[in-house]
Amino acid sequence: MSHDNRASDLSDAELVSQAQRGNAEAFGQLVLRYQDRVFNTMYRMCHNHADAMDLTQTAFLRAYEALDRFAARANFYTWIYRIAVNALISQRRSERRRPRLTVAASDEDAKMSDPPAAADADPVRRAARSERARWVSTALEQVDEEFRLPLILRDVEGFDYQTISEILGVPVGTVKSRIHRGRTMLGRLLAGEERLRDAL
Repeated sequence: MSHDNRASDLSDAELVSQAQRGNAEAFGQLVLRYQDRVFNTMYRMCHNHADAMDLTQTAFLRAYEALDRFAARANFYTWIYRIAVNALISQRRSERRRPRLTVAASDEDAKMSDPPAAADADPVRRAARSERARWVSTALEQVDEEFRLPLILRDVEGFDYQTISEILGVPVGTVKSRIHRGRTMLGRLLAGEERLRDAL
């Protein structure tokens, strides 16, 4: 068994412990384990490939720099998500203080908006699913950010309420309330889009 395979079999806690002792490869394994999930969440929040990549890299860099302060009893994936969310919040605050040019989405951004191709030989059904996914993604962009983030963490990433509470730093009751409001807003947006399409 290779060293890489052995590292991939270690728990987060074991990898963190090794990284805290100076093993950069152990931290690299944590990056491999969670970077895609963190990136996907950041992308769904900002819908910009470059920004999502920057936020993801910033989160892992800050985590690496703060490893000595990471408590062994904590969950690494909760911690890295919280760092990423804080980086996102900081970015949003910075954007509000300065004007930002709006540019057309790049081809790479457009590709990131599409779901992975389904294993379906029927191109009509596959196209319908792809269109539906874009429809939901567009509606999700219009949900207020306060409600969109917990909604993504719950319904897309599959985190439980307690973990989302830890990531966002708010009570579980607040998490549930925000998710409920986010789902309500998303449902209304989707219903409105459906009525519009039916009228065409």
